Amino acid sequence: MAPSATCCAAESTISPKALTVQYYALLREQAGRREEALTTSAPTPRELYAELAARYPFTLTPEVLRVAINGEFGEWSTPLAAGDAVVFIPPVAGG
Repeated sequence: MAPSATCCAAESTISPKALTVQYYALLREQAGRREEALTTSAPTPRELYAELAARYPFTLTPEVLRVAINGEFGEWSTPLAAGDAVVFIPPVAGG
């Protein structure tokens, strides 16, 4: 039984999962939407952003963005799970 648990855990990181993505500021303009529900096999926010950048004309690189997962700032290498809400946050100007 342990081998199948290992198998399934590995599969869950690469199998398609339903996520919600929210866009703000410049990314919202470039994506043409505030939010979308999608299915992806991207294992991390970095791969998800690359997938979205191939679909939309994003001009910002991950290095200038922050990522939040389920309402908390996260790392670009954090594993994504089904049902996660991901937000890519561009830099903002202010004074």
